[in-house]
Amino acid sequence: MPSTRKAYRAALLHSIADPAQVGVEASYEYFEDGLLVIENGQISAIGAASDLLPGLSAEVPIQHYPDALITPGLIDTHIHLPQTGMVGAYGEQLLDWLNTYTFPCESQFADKAHADEVADIFIKELLRNGTTTALVFASVHPQSVNSFFEAAEQLDLRMIAGKVMMDRNAPDYLTDTPESGYADSKALIERWHGKGRLHYAVTPRFAPTSTPEQLTLAGKLLGEYPDLYMQTHISENLQEIAWVKELFPERKGYLDVYDHYQLLGERSVFAHGVHLCDDECARLAETGSAVAFCPTSNFFLGSGLFNLPMAEKHNLNVGLGTDVGGGTSFSLLHTLNEAYKVMQLQGARLSPFKSLYLATLGGARALRLEDKIGTLQPGTDADFLVLDYNATPLLSYRLKQSKNIAETLFVLMTLGDDRTVLQTYAAGRLVHQR
Repeated sequence: MPSTRKAYRAALLHSIADPAQVGVEASYEYFEDGLLVIENGQISAIGAASDLLPGLSAEVPIQHYPDALITPGLIDTHIHLPQTGMVGAYGEQLLDWLNTYTFPCESQFADKAHADEVADIFIKELLRNGTTTALVFASVHPQSVNSFFEAAEQLDLRMIAGKVMMDRNAPDYLTDTPESGYADSKALIERWHGKGRLHYAVTPRFAPTSTPEQLTLAGKLLGEYPDLYMQTHISENLQEIAWVKELFPERKGYLDVYDHYQLLGERSVFAHGVHLCDDECARLAETGSAVAFCPTSNFFLGSGLFNLPMAEKHNLNVGLGTDVGGGTSFSLLHTLNEAYKVMQLQGARLSPFKSLYLATLGGARALRLEDKIGTLQPGTDADFLVLDYNATPLLSYRLKQSKNIAETLFVLMTLGDDRTVLQTYAAGRLVHQR
């Protein structure tokens, strides 16, 4: 069988550690004129072009990008597929917003043709924005998961998704039962989990929309299958937290509800966590759980400011989430622009290298996939992006003033968006071309 070796020459940048743990300088690797060699869908070599070119055989095609930066594919640790059609909906905070916009929008996913259409739009939008892996909430309908995974499988994407489990405090047309939620999830797990690069996530929407019986069965599923994911929401909004206290008066707090039903663990990702306390951060870290930081959503719904320094203090794994449609953009570059402001408002700084970490290796660690994605290390999946320094006239002009890679990276994150992504590759295959 002929080898599928290809090489890409450009500036190369990737995170190799968390700056909060090793300091900024030791957290990344950068090659001003680098070469990335891909073979059979994986990265086989990375280094300075001057070092690698002499050893590369003449028949290996080399694609050269003189004015671009190659980074790992971006990782979105919290996003809602069914909310694609209501992104940017006006005027509500979380609980009213769910009832006014979200639930009616999600009801349409009972229809396979609708689910197929939105899954196609959603995946194209992710890839256009440079997101190669996402942890995805589908709707309560099993069909929504099938449509998403069918579309992702065609492109050999590494994606994680699950059917929402929701048996109370939602419209009748959107609820399941503890038994049906369990059975439907089990059937989807059997069909999709571990197929190609696809993974399944047990997905109770959030504590208020699941009965104790349903949360018990969600925990049971996690015990029955190795390597399953679990995703839900936590401590996003103050009204929501008060509601959880009313519904579960016997529990110490919001996190304790999930803890009691055995939903914490190494592949559990809790979205938002805006109002977590020190003890909750410590408990999340102790169990290997992760939090998805969703700044565009937290601003848009008026939820609050995520305390990243507190999470860092506890060595809690944190990924980045767009949360569409609570958030207003599929772009993780745009999301990092907002994350910087969240930190500024708390008197803290977010270095561009920490931002890069959150959007790549940090997200991979949150998902326990750092051996497969999130870096450009040899042996990992060839999921990577080509970011165009001349994507817009302003970006082009601004980057000409840049003195070093730190400044260049920061400008890409503050002025960049979907237009900045020239190409997206998944498993070595071109899946988006601007």
